[in-house]
Parts: sequence; structure tokens; C-alpha cells
Amino acid sequence: MSTITVARVGGRIAIAADALTTFDETRLPPEMDAAGEKIVRVETPGGEAYVGIVGYTAHVLVIQDALERMEDADLGSRRGLFETFRALHPVLKEDYYLLPDSGQEGDPYESTQVSLVVAAPTGIFGVYDMREVHEFSRFWAMGSGAPYALGAMYARWPEAERGGVEAGALAALGVEAGCLFDRSSAPPVQTVVMDAA
Repeated sequence: MSTITVARVGGRIAIAADALTTFDETRLPPEMDAAGEKIVRVETPGGEAYVGIVGYTAHVLVIQDALERMEDADLGSRRGLFETFRALHPVLKEDYYLLPDSGQEGDPYESTQVSLVVAAPTGIFGVYDMREVHEFSRFWAMGSGAPYALGAMYARWPEAERGGVEAGALAALGVEAGCLFDRSSAPPVQTVVMDAA
């Protein structure tokens, strides 16, 4: 799967991701993957944001394309993300052939089948497959390496609060921990840092 992190430290926001692609038991090493980036830049009417997507590789192009085609996509607030993904769900079904019924039995809503984190100048967010949206005040991680990433970032958070670790370094540290302990994550680490609004 992946390790993708977001962090907000002081006036800076960062997103980081590993570079390994896997197909069941097969690994596509980063040096053999011509387009292995898991973080995509999305320019919307609401401004620029970076999206890190976990799960199926197909999600990366689909979500990037769909978001860029939306005239009113808003990736800069919790409510904006909710409305964007609510409007996006029928588009994913109709135009991109999403199978929304692959969720677990008893799920209350159709699944969008994608989980992602967003880093925008206005904050760091997570969107999950039932279109639930969370805004994070410090840091977060997604993917199979997330437990290791969260532990590493948590351990360094007191130092970050004192100004000893910057947002980009904290996000990268989380991904490095995922790469070390998760068999589905591997370096190099891609990191994007921006100023908070």
C-alpha cells in the first residue's frame, strides 16, 4: 500500500509519501516506475493543494483528473472537501466507472473507494471512503505504514512544538518510519512544503 503523511508546524504545512508501488505480492521498485509519485498537485478554483492518495494506483489519475475538471472543487476546508467529494461521488460512478458497492456489508453509505490526505495553505485534512472528512491540527498519516509513521511523528512532536523540527522534516520522518517497518512502503521520500495561510 503506502505511507503518506501530513504535518503542520508553525507557519508551514507539509505532505510526504513513499515511492513503492505494489501489485499483490509484486513490487514495482521506484527506480523502475516512471510515474510513481503518490502526491499530486491539484489546481482548483479554490486554490492550489497537494493530495496524497492511498490504495489502488488507479485512484491517483482518476482523482486528479476529476478534481481538476470540477468547476467548484474546494480542497481548502473541511466543509469544502465534504461538498467536493459529495459532488464527486456520482461523477466517479458515471464517468470513471467506480464500483461503489465494494465496501463492507452494513456500511451506511456507498463507498467512494478512496482515502487520501490533503495539504493546502489553509490546513491538513483526511478524506475517507465514506466521504468523512477530518481536519488535523498537528499531523496525520494514512496507508499501511501509518501506525509506524504516527508513532514516529508523535515521538518528535514535542521537539517540533519547540521549533526543533520543521513541518517537512516531521512529515518525512513519519514516511521514513513507514518505509523501515512496513513491507509495502519504500524510499525515496517525496516531500512538499508550503506556507500556511
